[in-house]
Amino acid sequence: MFFGRYDHTLDEKGRITIPVRFRDALLYGAYITRGFDQNLLVWVAADFEEVAQRVNQMSITDPTARMLRRMIFSTAEPVDIDRAGRILIPGFLREAGGLEKTVVIVGTGNSYFEIWSPERWAEHDVLLQDQSMLERLTALDLPVKP
Repeated sequence: MFFGRYDHTLDEKGRITIPVRFRDALLYGAYITRGFDQNLLVWVAADFEEVAQRVNQMSITDPTARMLRRMIFSTAEPVDIDRAGRILIPGFLREAGGLEKTVVIVGTGNSYFEIWSPERWAEHDVLLQDQSMLERLTALDLPVKP
C-alpha cells in the first residue's frame, strides 16, 4: 500500500526517486498519467490495466466517456524503476503537473500514488483541513470495525 508524504527532487533528466516503501508494489510495472487535480498518478500496472479495461467498455457515443478515454490514454506512459529506484517523468507530464525542481509524493492506498508540485499540494492540503471538507468526508460513512 502507498502511505505517507515525501518531498523529492527532480533531477536534470526529469527523474524522481520513488520512496523505498513504494517500490515493491511497482515490481511488475507501472503507468504514469495525468491526475484529476492538476497532479500526476503513478499506477500499479495491474490496477491501471483494470481501469483501462473498464474505460474501454464505455460507450464511444457518450461524450463524457470519450473525454475520460482521452484524458487517461493520451497521457498514459509505462514507467520502469531503474537500479537507483527512479522513474522518468515525461516532459509533457512534468508540464501538466507543474513540476519543476521539487515534488511531493503522496500515498493514496492500494492502486496508485500521486505526484504534486509543492505549491499545488499546499493549496490542496489546505482544502483537506477545511471544516466543510471534513463534513463532506463524514457523509461517506466510512465503516470501521471495532
